[in-house]
Amino acid sequence: MELKDYLRILRVHWLMIVAITVLVVAAAAAFTALQTPMYTSSAKLYIASSGGDDSTSSLYQGSLYSEQKVLSYQDFATGLEQAQLVIDDLGLDMKPEDLVKEVSASVVTDTTNLVLTVTDPNPQQAKNLAQAYAETMQDRIREYETQDGQRTASIKAEIVESAVVPDAPSSPQPVRNIGLGLVLGLLLGAGLAVLRDVLDTTVKSQADLEALDLPILGAVPFDKSVKRTQIVTDLPAHAPRTEAFRVLRTNLQFIDVDAEKRVFVVTSAVPAEGKTSTAVNLALTLAQAEQKVLLIEGDLRRPKASGPLGMDNATGVTTALVGKVGWKDAVQTHRSGLDVLASGTIPPNPAELLQSQAMATLISEVREAYDVVIIDAPPLLPVADAALLSTQVDGAIIVARFGTTTRDQLTGAVNRMRTVGAHISGSVLNMTPGTSRRFGYGYGYGYGYGYGYAPDAQPPKRKKDD
Repeated sequence: MELKDYLRILRVHWLMIVAITVLVVAAAAAFTALQTPMYTSSAKLYIASSGGDDSTSSLYQGSLYSEQKVLSYQDFATGLEQAQLVIDDLGLDMKPEDLVKEVSASVVTDTTNLVLTVTDPNPQQAKNLAQAYAETMQDRIREYETQDGQRTASIKAEIVESAVVPDAPSSPQPVRNIGLGLVLGLLLGAGLAVLRDVLDTTVKSQADLEALDLPILGAVPFDKSVKRTQIVTDLPAHAPRTEAFRVLRTNLQFIDVDAEKRVFVVTSAVPAEGKTSTAVNLALTLAQAEQKVLLIEGDLRRPKASGPLGMDNATGVTTALVGKVGWKDAVQTHRSGLDVLASGTIPPNPAELLQSQAMATLISEVREAYDVVIIDAPPLLPVADAALLSTQVDGAIIVARFGTTTRDQLTGAVNRMRTVGAHISGSVLNMTPGTSRRFGYGYGYGYGYGYGYAPDAQPPKRKKDD
């Protein structure tokens, strides 16, 4: 992946990244708020050799001896015996095992200074414990380093910094915790966004279609009003969805420009990708351009093209194929001027009917009678109907749904068409985001109609004074 790919992912999934960051920061804030404030107090002991003369060699040997001893006393300071001495000294009601958990000892680098640190929920108690540790360690060192028969210890310990009452808790640290939560949230959100994009196999870009050598005829933006108004003739003339189908119509006119009569099958890889609405609205848009257009409801399993147009599908393709009525008598005309041949009664053997000689004859006759014929066919992967129809027409238009159709599904549909020798005229990406710039996908010409370009409202005419 290149830098531009990561920037695209950030633009597309920025809302998810922000949401995850807010959750992590909120969790860090909650964790900080639930923690018991802890106070830290420290005392420092200086440990040095007290014997020998003032010669350089004696001083050097004494320094080395002190450095060795201070490491031993660092270990003693955090032991149970030392904790018991402090408990007895302060008269505390607690176990040594509990006290040692609050204590730490460290040696300042390149010195013989021993720092005793105590952390406790009570600031006064923290100070008392740290001071008691320093004093008892001082007495203990004097006792250990005074040999029998001697009055002076070979190692002396002096308290050079007494413990003080801390004025602020050492933990929790709200600024640090929330800052870490912010950084962690951003990293986690960005990582999940990249992972989601890598694992996402749905069709979302022009490159996904071009990888299968599919000519791109256009894209239809997502419109919340589709459930209420599925056909473009009921939408405003300059609605983004209407403009999208005009672009699709224009691009379709450049396919096989030498042919005066053309027949296209509109299909998809799987159901619910919008192939029926695309077929219906493409036919309506072609009819608006004063072309003689016929829409055939070629899905004989789940016919849905006639419904949005308010047509009766009791008579149509199947009744014409079995000879009960001529196809011209079964054609209905929509108020827009579009002719519609509905599906007719759903047959038990749709595949056999679609590859019959009667169907071939029907396609041949409607080709001569109309400028453009659009056939709404079933999806390619569940059934073979669309592939059978595609071998008898001039080309097929494959509809893919943005963010739903997977690349594997689209590949399977294309392979099925090419296996039977069908010609694929192009592809349409359905339900795309309203604005390609907003979503960061480079679709190219014809992708994204979120801006709109409706005429300006005309100001009301002023009345002349009488």
